[in-house]
Amino acid sequence: MSGKYDLVIVGGGISGASLLYTTAKFTDIDSIALIEKEPEIAAINSHHTNNSQTLHFGDIETNYTLEKAEGVKTGAELLAGYLENHDPDREMHAKRSKMVLGVGDEEVEKLEQRYHKNGFGDLYPKLQPIGRDEIAEIEPKVVEGRDPGVDMLALQTPDGYVVDYGETAKSFVELAREESNVDVFTGTKVEDVTKNTEGYTLTTPQGPFDCDVAVVAAGSHSLQIAKELGYGEDMALLPVAGSFFLADDGLLNGKVYTLQMKKLPFAAVHGDADVHDDGITRFGPTAKLVPALERGRLSTVSDFLDVFGLNAASFLSYANILADRILLPYVLTNLLYDVPEVGARSFLPEVQKVVPSVELDDIERAKGYGGVRPQIVDTSAKSLDMGEAKIVGDDIVFNITPSPGASTSLKNAMRDTKTILDFFEADYEFDEDAFRADTIENFPRGE
Repeated sequence: MSGKYDLVIVGGGISGASLLYTTAKFTDIDSIALIEKEPEIAAINSHHTNNSQTLHFGDIETNYTLEKAEGVKTGAELLAGYLENHDPDREMHAKRSKMVLGVGDEEVEKLEQRYHKNGFGDLYPKLQPIGRDEIAEIEPKVVEGRDPGVDMLALQTPDGYVVDYGETAKSFVELAREESNVDVFTGTKVEDVTKNTEGYTLTTPQGPFDCDVAVVAAGSHSLQIAKELGYGEDMALLPVAGSFFLADDGLLNGKVYTLQMKKLPFAAVHGDADVHDDGITRFGPTAKLVPALERGRLSTVSDFLDVFGLNAASFLSYANILADRILLPYVLTNLLYDVPEVGARSFLPEVQKVVPSVELDDIERAKGYGGVRPQIVDTSAKSLDMGEAKIVGDDIVFNITPSPGASTSLKNAMRDTKTILDFFEADYEFDEDAFRADTIENFPRGE
C-alpha cells in the first residue's frame, strides 16, 4: 500500500476530499494519494449527523462582518455550483428557504440596520426583508403562538442549501479516482510525519509513504501533526462538541436562524428540516467544551493534551478566554444540555425562540449526533482566533478548519492548489477556468 507520490493529502473529510478533487481533475500533477485513517471517507465531522448541514453564505449569519461574509459567499457559491452540476437528483443536498429571525424592537432594528445600512442587502440580491405575514406563509410554526403585538422581521432567501457533506466528500473522491494518477487509502492511519531530503515520509502501519509535497487536512489532528514538526507553537485548540435536539413533526420547511450572541464564535441556535428527511426538524447546535479531538473517543484525549501543550501560555489563554462575562455563562449553560432529564428542559427555551408552540415532549436529544469543532486559540494574544487556521510550511500545508470550513472547502482547495504548485516551482499547472466551469458557473444567480 505504501509508495512514492508527488502529493499526499492526509484526511478524507470534506476538506481533504475537496483538495483531492481539485488537484486530480484540474492539475497535471503526476501522482496524488489521499490517506484516511477511518475505514470510510468522511466518517467523522463531515458525516451528516455530525454537523448542522448548512451551506454558509454569510447572509443570515449575524456574527459575520461584511468583509467575512464576502469571502464566505464566494466559497459557498463554488460548492453550491458543484452541487447544482453534479447532484441534479438532490441526493447530496436539498434547497429550501432560509431566514434569520428578529423578534421584538431591538432585534428588528438590528436586522434592518444590517440589511439597509451595513451593506448586506447589496451583497445578497436574493436576500429580502419580510414581515410577520410573509414569515407565516413560509414558516407557519414560527409565527403560531407569538404575541401579535410583538414586532417581527426576517431576512429571507431561497438559497437555503442543506448539504450532506459526507456524501459530497465521497462524490469528490469518486470523481478523483477516475484519474489514473490517483490512489486512495482508507483504514490507514498516519502515525508520524518526518522531513527528508526530497520531501516527507509519512509512516503508517501499512508502510511508509514518501512525497514531495504534503497537505494535512485532518481537522483538529492537523495542529497536532504541525506541532510535531515544529509549526504552530503559538497556537492551541478549544475543542467544542456540538449536539442537536430532534422533533419528528416536520415543524419547519427550511432553515430558521436566531440572532447571534455577540462575542461568541459558535453558531446561533437554529432549526431546520433534515437534509434526507424533511419530516424531522433539528434544533441546535449546542456548544460544549470537551478535552478531546473527536467526539466520544477517549483515545483522543491524549491527542488534545499534545495540542494543548500543558504550558503556562496555554493555561493563561484558556483562563483569559473563559473568564469572559458572556462566554463563561454560555459555556456553563451548555453543559446542562447533555444531562438526562435536565437537558431537554434547559434547551426548550432556545427551541421556542424558533417555534413558540413546541413543548417539552416534542423534542429529544439526538443520540449519536454531533462532532467536534476546533476553535483556534492564539496563545501569544491569549484569545480566540475567529478565523480558520492555515499553516504553510516548507512544502507542507496544515489546515485546521472550524466552521464554516465545510462551506468554503472548494475555495480553500483552490487556494491550496495554487500553493502546492508554487512548491513545485512551475512544474505543473492548474486549469482554473475548467475548475470554475465545473463549480461556480453552475450557481443560479437569477431572481
